[in-house]
Amino acid sequence: MSDYDAETAFLGEWGRFQQQVFYLLCLTAFPNGFTALSIVFVAGTPTHRCLIPAHLNLSAAWRNSSIPLEEDQIPGALVPSKCSRYKVDAMLGYSDIGLLPGVDVNLSHVPREGCVDGWEYDRSNYISTIVTEWDLVCDDSWKKPLTSSVYFIGFLTGSFITGQLSDRYGRKIVLFLTLAIQAVFSFSQAFAPSWTVFCTLFFVVGLAQISYYVSAFVLGMELLNPRMRTVFSTVGMCMFFGLGYMLLPLLGFFIRDWRKLMLSLSLFGLLFVPVWWLIPESPRWLLSRGRVRDAEAIIRAAAKKNKIEAPPVIFRPLQKELASEKTKAHNICDLLRSPNIRWISITLWLVWNTVTIAYFALSLNTSNLHGNVYFNCFLSALVEMPAYTASWIMFRWYSRRLCLFSTLFTGGLFLLLIQLIPAHLIYFAITLEMIGKFAITTAFAIMYAYTAEVYPTVLRNTAVGTCSMVSRIGSITAPFFIYLRSYSVSLPYILMGSLTVLSGLLSLLLPESYGMPLPDTIAQMQHFPGCCRRTPYTLSNTEEEEKAAE
Repeated sequence: MSDYDAETAFLGEWGRFQQQVFYLLCLTAFPNGFTALSIVFVAGTPTHRCLIPAHLNLSAAWRNSSIPLEEDQIPGALVPSKCSRYKVDAMLGYSDIGLLPGVDVNLSHVPREGCVDGWEYDRSNYISTIVTEWDLVCDDSWKKPLTSSVYFIGFLTGSFITGQLSDRYGRKIVLFLTLAIQAVFSFSQAFAPSWTVFCTLFFVVGLAQISYYVSAFVLGMELLNPRMRTVFSTVGMCMFFGLGYMLLPLLGFFIRDWRKLMLSLSLFGLLFVPVWWLIPESPRWLLSRGRVRDAEAIIRAAAKKNKIEAPPVIFRPLQKELASEKTKAHNICDLLRSPNIRWISITLWLVWNTVTIAYFALSLNTSNLHGNVYFNCFLSALVEMPAYTASWIMFRWYSRRLCLFSTLFTGGLFLLLIQLIPAHLIYFAITLEMIGKFAITTAFAIMYAYTAEVYPTVLRNTAVGTCSMVSRIGSITAPFFIYLRSYSVSLPYILMGSLTVLSGLLSLLLPESYGMPLPDTIAQMQHFPGCCRRTPYTLSNTEEEEKAAE
C-alpha cells in the first residue's frame, strides 16, 4: 500500500461509503454504453435501390426489370444494383413499342444512369435513419463512416481537455459538467435539420462522453481501496458500460425511428442530477493540491457513514518528494519529459490505438453481419459481460503484461482465422469474430486499469486522458476499416488481426505493476526495460526514506 492507502485503511474495504461511491460512479458508465454505439442503429443502412417514380408510364415488365443485377460479395450471387438503374428514357421508348426486357431487348445493351430521382429503402428493419433521411448512400456513402469519425474526433478533443482540466480543477466538477453537456447535446441531436448539424452536435457529445467516463474512472480509482479499486476498474465501470450497450439493441428494436431513439437515450442524463450531492471530490487529488484540511473532511465524513471513528490525525506530513511535487503544476508535457515515462507513454499509446481500432470496428460491424441486426448487436454486447469478468479475474491474480499479451494475441489470432473460413460457413465465421471481440474487450478493460495503475497521482487523470486521446486516432479510423468491406470482406479482419497480434508482442515491453503500490509521484513509477534502473517503489522503501529523512 502507498502512504495514502495505509492512512485511510481504517475506513475498511466495503462499507456504506465505498458501496455508494462504487455503484454511483459505475452508473455513470451506463449511458456511455448505449450512446457510444447508438450510431449502429441511428445510421443503419437498409437495403436500397434507385427509385422509379410512380408517374412514369412504364409497363410492369420494364418496371420490374428497371434495376440492373450486379455480382454480390458472395461469388456467383446476383443482386439488384444499389446505385444505378437503366436509363428512364430508353425504358420508356422500349415500353411504348411493346418490347419486353430480356426477350426482345438485351439488357446489357441498355444504357444506365445514377439514382437521379432518389432511392427507395427497405423499411423492415428501420422506419428512419440518418442514412435514409439524408440519402447517405452511393456517392455520399463516405458520409456514414465520417459521422462516426466526427464523434471520435470529439473523443480525441475531450480526452485532451479533460485530463488537464480534471487535474487542475478537480475530478468531480469535470465529471458532472460534462455529464450535463452530453445530455443536452444528445437531446438536441434529435432535432438536427441536416447531416452537418447532426455531426456538429455529435462531436460535442463525443467530447463530453469521454470526459465524464475518464473523470469517473479516475475518481473511483482514487476513492476506493486497493482491493475494490481492481474490481471497480475492470468489472465495475466496464460491466455497467456493457449493460448500457445491451440495452441499445432492445431500445432500437422497439424504437425504429432515429429521432425518437435519440430522444429516449438522452433522457437518461436526468438520472444523474441528484448524484452531485452523493459523490465527493477525490481526497488524493486534494492532497496533491495541498488541501489537506478538505481531504481530511471527506475522509471523516466517510468514516461517519461507515460508523467508524476516525483517528485524531489522518494524514501524516507528506513526504518531501510529494510535498515539493504537489506545488508544481503538471501538464501533458510531463508524459514525455524523462526517458522512463516517455517510453512507457509511447508504448501505451501504440497499444491503446490498436485495441481501440479493433474494439470499435468489431462493434460497428454488427450491422454488416449475416442475420438480424438487433440480435447481432445484442450478441456483441452480451460477449462483453464475461469478458469484463475475465478481465477482473486476470487483473486480480495475474501479471499485467501476461494479461495484455495473452488477450491481444488471442484476439488478433482469431480475427486472422476468419479469412480462412469458407463463405458458406457464415455462422462459424461470426463465432470466431465474437471470440475475437471477447478477447479484445478483455484487453480494453485491462488497458484502462493498467494505465491508471502505472501513472502517479499528480499525472493520473492527464495520463489516462492522453492515452484515451491518442487512441482516438484509432477510433476515428475504425469506421473506415469497416468501409474496406466494399473492396474485400476479409481485408478489415486481416488488418485488425495483424495490428492486434503485433500490439500483443509490444505490450511485453511495458513495466509490471502487479502487487505494486499506486504511485503518487513521477519518481515512484516503475521502470521501462532499458531505462535507468531504480529501486522498485514499495512500502518498505518509503518507510526507509522517511527514517533517513528523520
